[in-house]
Amino acid sequence: MPLVLAGAPIGSADDASPRLVAALASAEVVAAEDTRRLHRLCADLGVTLTGRVVSYFEGNEAQRTPSLLEALRAGSRVVLVTDAGMPTVSDPGYRLVAAAAAEGLPVTCVPGPSAVTTALAVSGLPTDRFCFEGFLPRKAGERRARLAALQAEPRTVVLFEAPHRLAAALADMAAVLGPVRRAVVCRELTKTYEEVVRGSLPDLVAWADAGVRGEVTLVLEGAPERQEELTPEELVRLVGVREAAGLTRKEALAAVASETGLPKKQVYDAMVKAKAEPSRDLG
Repeated sequence: MPLVLAGAPIGSADDASPRLVAALASAEVVAAEDTRRLHRLCADLGVTLTGRVVSYFEGNEAQRTPSLLEALRAGSRVVLVTDAGMPTVSDPGYRLVAAAAAEGLPVTCVPGPSAVTTALAVSGLPTDRFCFEGFLPRKAGERRARLAALQAEPRTVVLFEAPHRLAAALADMAAVLGPVRRAVVCRELTKTYEEVVRGSLPDLVAWADAGVRGEVTLVLEGAPERQEELTPEELVRLVGVREAAGLTRKEALAAVASETGLPKKQVYDAMVKAKAEPSRDLG
């Protein structure tokens, strides 16, 4: 029997498919990220679990994977379900799928809702090409470094973020990526208080400063086409904007160089020239 990856509703239980109901009801083993949430979901769906239920979350994945593999080898039907969305996508499951694939054990999927594609679809940003970056780092310096690596990314970027870190993350995006980049905050998708907020990064920072609650998916506009001709004055202005947002001079220079595709030396030379001209406005 195969390992079954079961996509769970990201909000409304009404989004559950008949195949999910059947998979849960027929499973001999259900590996759940949170067993309490699993039982609530089954109650909402009218499903009676007859199989063995085990917890399978980030803290015990490594220890639990061997016993689940053993169950698969023995021919048991193992269903893996996370709190919401697809297993393995910023959720537990990768270790088990990789281990099962390495042994040639069958793996299949019961498709379900995904916050990634749902947010992308409603964002109003380009959907023809996109990438998923998961959660940004918690620490500000590491977060800015990750964002700096995305400065020249032309595809729409989908990210997850904790609500209490959203304002800081958006502020770092505005500082590193510039104030004109558009983004969309999707909050509580498919739930009663679903909210989709669109705007420039500074606009969203101001909105998020009041406090945000619930599950958040963030969709970020890709980098604009490279501007072929930028004057030294414009380079100085771009560096100044990022410094005003909190970046160090070194970080601001690197950010502008990456975003414009220009050599760092060219941006640095523009700043040196500006420093030699005291009357120039660096802001």
